[in-house]
Amino acid sequence: MNQEVTDFIGAIQEPWQKELAVSLREVVRQAIPDASERIQYKKPHFLKNGKYAAVISTSKDAVSFTIFNAAGLELPEGKFEGPPERKTLKLRKGDTFDPGQMAAWVGQASSSL
Repeated sequence: MNQEVTDFIGAIQEPWQKELAVSLREVVRQAIPDASERIQYKKPHFLKNGKYAAVISTSKDAVSFTIFNAAGLELPEGKFEGPPERKTLKLRKGDTFDPGQMAAWVGQASSSL
């Protein structure tokens, strides 16, 4: 685990956003145990074999989670946004997600990296 990423998540002001970021980081660690982490463009990036696998970003009212290499994923209609190669889920206060399903998608998307 990268200390800069730990510090970034620790500095998130809204408790619900911090909780989601911790959960999403754990999803990546579960899906890609050897993922490397770094802060790039002021947000946590997760890489497998030097290639982007996922990104967590926060805004005023949401936590976004982007899965890269997502073209082959079967994702639920209307939940994810973006072009086929990278899909983003925006989570707002009170939203939940299935960590097991999310880890499966991240694992499937990153399997060819």
